[in-house]
Amino acid sequence: MGDNAELSGVERSAILLLSLGEDDAAEVMRYLSPKEVQKLGITMAALQRVSREEAELVLRDFRERLERMTALGVGTDQYIRNMLTKALGQDKANNLIERILHGGEASGLENLKWMDARAVAELIRLEHPQVVAMVLAYMEPDQAAEVVQFLPERLRKEALLRVATLESVQPGALRELNEIFEQQLSGSGDRVHVSSLGGIKAAADIINKLEGATSTRIMDGIKDQDGDLAQKIQDQMFVFDDLIGVDDRGIQALLRDIPSETLIFALKGANGDLRDKFFKNMSKRAAEMLRDDLEAKGPVRVSEVEGAQKEILAIAMRLEAAGQIALGGSGEAMI
Repeated sequence: MGDNAELSGVERSAILLLSLGEDDAAEVMRYLSPKEVQKLGITMAALQRVSREEAELVLRDFRERLERMTALGVGTDQYIRNMLTKALGQDKANNLIERILHGGEASGLENLKWMDARAVAELIRLEHPQVVAMVLAYMEPDQAAEVVQFLPERLRKEALLRVATLESVQPGALRELNEIFEQQLSGSGDRVHVSSLGGIKAAADIINKLEGATSTRIMDGIKDQDGDLAQKIQDQMFVFDDLIGVDDRGIQALLRDIPSETLIFALKGANGDLRDKFFKNMSKRAAEMLRDDLEAKGPVRVSEVEGAQKEILAIAMRLEAAGQIALGGSGEAMI
């Protein structure tokens, strides 16, 4: 596969789990989130020809990290905060830190993360929009976006509007919601101790994951009701022009997965600096061919450009989830 230093955090974690054996790996998996399990599973399935030397390097690195960790309970809380923030970023880490350090659990809501998006939508579609908003805010943005696609049209805009204005929730209200879903799912669990949920960034992350036409309709609806809020959400969304901030190695990884025709349509609507960013990360011949194709393409519909850009953003986010590129300064997770 290559030098160990070039392996992403997810790949190193996958090699570690494959080295542990089925029983021990399964025991570790029990403590991971649905998103982490999915990411690791995909990476484990994609790993090919891992040499003994690479596996030994990963295991040695893991052992050295363990030896550097505190085992005395001194400064453990701060260590956990720093570790999770570095691994997941501040926004994703906050709720997890709250649950770990303060003993909070939300097993009823947590169970929803393991369900099919259509099933979750069916479960919440008749609930009050505020309840729907709390459920969406609790989920990872990509899963929440899938759920939104299956919600009735009238509910989508209202629920995401409430996600954006949702900043804190009384523990009692969340506990009650958790108990409702525990009963509906015949689950069992303990108390809920989560007070921070939702907000403009959470709404932006969900809308960012939606298909282009759907996200446009929802943003137009929010803008009609609250123009200032819509602008704040828009400011937090990752858009095609933001790819200018991805490093050259990330752009090269992205180019390997983008169909040629999709790239042509997307760059027809891109600014000059972003076009140049793509050109400089291609071979001279490929860049010249792309420039020729762009000139030969002629005028294209705005909807075609937006669709192509959304497709590329979806590829970029998939690569980020696999730990292959970093968007918006996000870092690698796992070990």
